[in-house]
Amino acid sequence: MRPSGMLRKHRMYRGLFDRGIWFFSIYQEIELESVAVNVTIQDFVADVESKLFFRNKQQVSEEIMFVFPVDPDTVVHTFYATMGDTRIEAMLWDKEEAQKLHKATSGMENLRYLQDQPDIWGPVFACFLGTLPPNRDVAINLCYIQELPLHTDGAALFCWSRDLFPRHMCFNWQISEDEILEKLHFRICLQAACGVSHVDINSSHTPLQYTAPDQTSAEVSLKSTPWHFDDLQLLVYYKGPHNLSAVVESRDPKAAPGSLLGDPVVMVTLKPSIPEVVPSTGQLGEFLFLIDCSLFQDAQNTLLFLLKSLPVGCYFNIYSFGATFKAFYPQSVEYTQESMDNAVRRLSSICPDLGGCDLLGLLKSIYSTPLLHEHPRQLFIFIQRKISSEEEAIMAEVHRYRDDQRCFCFPVNSCDSFNLCQAISLETKGECVCIHSKLDMTSEAVKCLKQALKPLASEISLHWDLPPGLEVTMIRKAPESIFQGHQSIIYAQIHGQAKDPETDVAAVTLKYLVGSQSFDYTLRFSLFPSADDRLPVHRMAMMHLLWKLSRDGTNRSEKDIWQNAVTFSLSLGVQSPFTSSIAVRMELMDSWHHDSLPLDSPMLLPPSHNLVPCQLLWCGFRPVWFNSTKFWMVQKFQFCLEMLHPKASDAVVLTKLSSPRKEQESPPEELVMEEPPPFHTSWDWKISPLSTRLCDFSSLRAVVALQKANGSWDLTSALTSALGLSKAEVKGQRPSKHVKPTAWATVLALVWLHRYKWRVSWSELLEAKSCRWIRDQTVPT
Repeated sequence: MRPSGMLRKHRMYRGLFDRGIWFFSIYQEIELESVAVNVTIQDFVADVESKLFFRNKQQVSEEIMFVFPVDPDTVVHTFYATMGDTRIEAMLWDKEEAQKLHKATSGMENLRYLQDQPDIWGPVFACFLGTLPPNRDVAINLCYIQELPLHTDGAALFCWSRDLFPRHMCFNWQISEDEILEKLHFRICLQAACGVSHVDINSSHTPLQYTAPDQTSAEVSLKSTPWHFDDLQLLVYYKGPHNLSAVVESRDPKAAPGSLLGDPVVMVTLKPSIPEVVPSTGQLGEFLFLIDCSLFQDAQNTLLFLLKSLPVGCYFNIYSFGATFKAFYPQSVEYTQESMDNAVRRLSSICPDLGGCDLLGLLKSIYSTPLLHEHPRQLFIFIQRKISSEEEAIMAEVHRYRDDQRCFCFPVNSCDSFNLCQAISLETKGECVCIHSKLDMTSEAVKCLKQALKPLASEISLHWDLPPGLEVTMIRKAPESIFQGHQSIIYAQIHGQAKDPETDVAAVTLKYLVGSQSFDYTLRFSLFPSADDRLPVHRMAMMHLLWKLSRDGTNRSEKDIWQNAVTFSLSLGVQSPFTSSIAVRMELMDSWHHDSLPLDSPMLLPPSHNLVPCQLLWCGFRPVWFNSTKFWMVQKFQFCLEMLHPKASDAVVLTKLSSPRKEQESPPEELVMEEPPPFHTSWDWKISPLSTRLCDFSSLRAVVALQKANGSWDLTSALTSALGLSKAEVKGQRPSKHVKPTAWATVLALVWLHRYKWRVSWSELLEAKSCRWIRDQTVPT
């Protein structure tokens, strides 16, 4: 029978969706009593062992389900729950075999019910645990490996949800230190070949204790929960150069040499140093603008500003999508005067389409076109409608090409596809900016274009120097480019036999370009580190290998490759497209023997009544609503000002309301706003000034439309009219007859734009392009 329960949501920074662990029950009285967590962080990979003790404090039995979000950078390899003498353990099976078992498993409707819950979105690991009697405990054992994100200051960032700490410890200020240590065991081990410098934790903790004389390993433990009931945030700072680091993990002695497990695996973290300013623009990029046809009116001005802001020499294309999709050009074209003029003329051809929303077909079409050498691909997606039941397929496509692109997403208002847009941007290391009015669209899009035009590392290559007899096979190759402020982690298998067994040092060199400047960094690393029987690096490497096999179209006709993929997946509990999970309920006295059986042993198959619903599945979405009095007031004022043609004094009020909280005095009680969920996206709560009223937008649009691709303007009557100048004024103020009319027209337009710069941020890139053109001209100052 389907339970009509409530969902307790515990948020946690988890990379792709900013979600954490949920505990599903009919009541909310299953309380987290204590936690025991051991985290081992090597460079930018965390190996987490956790044990969570929950207790049913109700006087009635409760049906419970455990749900854990799974993002592409996380491998959940061990899960089991213990209730009394019963143990429920998740196991991996060949996908076809698992599907047969799912049909024989009662209670699968609980998972289907979970998919309809409005508070869960994206891929999750879910296991139905059954009924928990009153005053009884359930112990959840969860182990996973996770690639850690790069913090803005270069540290490795590890987070743990605030709701995965016992709540009575967070709000009971009289609890003693001994009681805290009894309920909270949180130990963090740090390892880095370059050395551990220091840590920053938003919680009381023990001093950092080095466990090696060269400070390559250290330990720290929590003494209390985070302050103010925040999520735990741990920043790990390493010594030495930050451009390149490597972790070598020894082979599994039980595996055959030559296999992935039977050889050492090296994980290399690439963090190129990218200067803010480079002498030459070098690579320019491929910019693709994807417009939901339902936004055809509001998007035209935005597209005009984006087109005019692009640099000469880049490549671009514009796509409109609805029930079908159309492209301005069969493939991306070089940005020239002719191609820009043609695109501007065709903006009005975008027609409304209130049918479906075929974003999936459009993305497949884009990904099928080859990348342009030295032109990194960046997508700008403007969307207003719901993507009908294709979220999982879309994310699979985005994940497949995530190293080849960056996406900036602009969901409009309470767009039903907001969570999908957020996931796409996080997956590709872009940004997701919610558009609350048509006035925001151009401003936010130009901000993101400015970020997209920043220098980046391109033509990335790795060069290995290994002892004779050893070779490297890339499992996850280096991307062609890395954007500023980001990193990339690659994996390689080291195989062969060194001719000199005593040679234990290898080297890797990172080479890349930033503009026309070349950079290279060489790192020497040991080939014989201490063994780790949990094999976290091998597990992450295996995950990427399995995804690669899936992307390359491996099927059952390629029996050897398929069988190896399934064997790899089952051997370390790494979920893959070739396998699926199902849980088994067993008595504790009988649970020991299953580890000693071969993975394909039929003895592992229990009677159907011992099978438990457990699966990696895709859940629906929830539109995001923000409860903010201040934000609502700003939007309300903005709507009124648009309708009533406000004077400057109204704009001052609006600007004051829209200013950041930290710049204001303590707000009155009615203006205190509830903080939004902690997303990994750059939310900007400022509302753009009402430029459409403060400066004549028709004139602004006319001036921008007349700008040429190189940033200059021709001296025409249309330009002088848009600038509000007469022919006599333009001619009389011309400083010299040696100044060419085009240069003088560009100066006039630039001054006119700069006059409104404090009100209009949209023209910043236009001005910069014009200034570069003027500097390139051989005219007197």
